[in-house]
Amino acid sequence: LHSDIDSGDGNIKYILSGEGAGIIFVIDDKSGNIHATKTLDREERAQYTLTAQAVDRNTNRPLEPPSEFIVKVQDINDNPPEFLHENYHANVPERSNVGTSVIQVTASDADDPTYGNSAKLVYSILEGQPYFSVEAQTGIIRTALPNMDREAKEEYHVVIQAKDMGGHMGGLSGTTKVTITLTDVNDNPPKFPQSVYQMSVSEAAVPGEEVGRVKAKDPDIGENGLVAYSIIDGDGMDMFEITTDYETQEGVVKLKKTLDYETKKSYSLKVEAANVHIDPKFISNGPFKDTVTVKIAVEDADEPPVFLKPSYIFEVQENAASGTVVGKVHAKDPDAANSAIRYSIDRHTDLERYFVINAEDGNIKTIKTLDREEMAWHNISVFAVEVHKQHQEAKVPVAIKVVDVNDNAPKFAAAYEAFVCENARSNQQFITISADDKDDSANGPRFIFSLPPEIIHNPNFTLRDNR
Repeated sequence: LHSDIDSGDGNIKYILSGEGAGIIFVIDDKSGNIHATKTLDREERAQYTLTAQAVDRNTNRPLEPPSEFIVKVQDINDNPPEFLHENYHANVPERSNVGTSVIQVTASDADDPTYGNSAKLVYSILEGQPYFSVEAQTGIIRTALPNMDREAKEEYHVVIQAKDMGGHMGGLSGTTKVTITLTDVNDNPPKFPQSVYQMSVSEAAVPGEEVGRVKAKDPDIGENGLVAYSIIDGDGMDMFEITTDYETQEGVVKLKKTLDYETKKSYSLKVEAANVHIDPKFISNGPFKDTVTVKIAVEDADEPPVFLKPSYIFEVQENAASGTVVGKVHAKDPDAANSAIRYSIDRHTDLERYFVINAEDGNIKTIKTLDREEMAWHNISVFAVEVHKQHQEAKVPVAIKVVDVNDNAPKFAAAYEAFVCENARSNQQFITISADDKDDSANGPRFIFSLPPEIIHNPNFTLRDNR
């Protein structure tokens, strides 16, 4: 500071007051020279307002009005750029076009943006090339390679630098890490790892039973990797079905109808696996499906014998001689071995042992005389077993009708006794008699009534037959 009235004789004293006076700034009261006593930080305080005054050294009387002045702290590049976050995370779809925006990273610099280049930032990529690039002025990270494939590499670690002084030599810098994950798109069709699957199933399996599983591999994830299975061809389309297990992404082949090894020993299916969700952008990569052949062998199950009929009905006359043939049953082994069959009667159904069966040919004969009036029907059961496998057994009901013959004479219903008055009128009815016959109606009623020969010519009585 210097006053116009200062002649240099030391009578003027300079005084400094205001912000930082005596602490940061001190004045030589004789020369008026102001000095800073501490290192200043523009980022902490950019300017100070001070008041100067010249007074008489002896009387302290002001020689001039107070004068205000401002000390501005001039900026130097002493602050490096700092990013808002130490780590960034971003996603971008795989197969994105070059130049697709991924994320914008931003750094700030505490230096004065209006003075020099101390706060002029330039962004550059230190790690992550050649996959990504960064715009020097904006910090926007973009894809730099076409057709990046998530299935080949999913995660990238990128390091971005922000440098002040417009990026020139001597500038200060700061860095941040960016983890970029490629998100999945449906760019891969499902693919079966083999061309043929071999399966087998027993002919004894019941509909709904699982036969086997197929799996088409799709490296995509989430809904892009979902696969649905269907049977599109083959001679087993009616016998088998396929469902999709979405938890394991497998096709489950199940039995739809009962199988018969003796009729057909193998089937073939053409199974298709297709993506559930198709991305129209990658339709040219298709078709998003694959097919495979499934061959199913039917295994022979040891089945019990089978009678040619579900039941049999035979007839035999009552009073027929013992040994009379009633009828014949027949069963066969449905297995390929075609084992010999042996027959027997379930004795619980023929406790009186009226019948016997030929174990080898199934002929049923009587061994007792039958009486229709005692039992008109005999319901028995016949077993068929395989000779070498006694546990394989079949059973069939056999109904035997006993046919009636006229072997019962009529019997009067009672011992009749009648009274008639003397002098009774001629043709006066005084008693009605009736008879019964155990035989069937064809052989029993109607009856013919007549008087016995010894009284047929008795003039006193007549008989009227009512048939």
